[in-house]
Amino acid sequence: MSSMAVVRASRPNFLILAPLCVWLGIALAWRQPVEVQGLDIALVMLGALLAHAAINLLNEYQDFHSGLDLMTRRTPFSGGSGALPEEPTAAPRVLATAIAMLAGVVMVGGYFLWLRGLPISIVGLGGLALVVGYTRWITRSPWACLLAPGLGFGPVMVLGTMLALGGSPGMSAILVALVVMLLVSELLLINQFPDVEADRRVGRRHVPVVLGMAAAARIVVALLLGAYLLLVAGCVAGFLPPSGLLALLPSPIALWIAWRLPRVLGDRSGLSRVLGVNVATLLTTLGFLGVGLGWG
Repeated sequence: MSSMAVVRASRPNFLILAPLCVWLGIALAWRQPVEVQGLDIALVMLGALLAHAAINLLNEYQDFHSGLDLMTRRTPFSGGSGALPEEPTAAPRVLATAIAMLAGVVMVGGYFLWLRGLPISIVGLGGLALVVGYTRWITRSPWACLLAPGLGFGPVMVLGTMLALGGSPGMSAILVALVVMLLVSELLLINQFPDVEADRRVGRRHVPVVLGMAAAARIVVALLLGAYLLLVAGCVAGFLPPSGLLALLPSPIALWIAWRLPRVLGDRSGLSRVLGVNVATLLTTLGFLGVGLGWG
């Protein structure tokens, strides 16, 4: 039972985001004159999955101990997995697994530090700081809480993958990392909406708590639409290949999210529907972007 609780606490349904971000880094590296090794791809993918699972486990462990998990009304996209409230004795194993996964991330990072040198250490240490500090400290600052998820999956994971595979950062890589940053920060921001009252009670100070739901919804729309506009600008300017416009295929659904979100802030079932559509939109956008970069 404890082992199953650990698996649930890692939120396996959401771990697809890490491979998609790694795939973008791989596609960027392939576009450069570097020889990409299969072992390096496997290791960077492993490191990304371990880091993503570790932050999910730490978040679940700390939310359980703060009492937050007992206050939230869970949805498929917010409120935690519910694993530890149902199996409290699994908490030490969840923490131990998170630490073991972080140790694995450090080992993978050490290999790439030996292989590629100092730039990897800057990205890697930044990523570790985000993983360790997110729930305990970063969630106390609205703007840090807003930017941290996007930084972790965009500049850290996308650019970190490209650097680990021997690529060099350029404008195309920076644009892709920024697109990912905007989309992932938007994803985490909108997923905070159902838990506002519970988060406020345990001292979290993210954007919906500090500015209110209506203002936070406007920021969600700005981040979401800003990501697509940045993508278009990058393709028009020639920094990204025309095939990168494949990532615009889900944009009509993004427009629906931007229109619908302000209308369901007080409707829990309607909000949950928007959250689900938003997750699917983000994942398909990143998937099409990866195809476009690899094809172009």
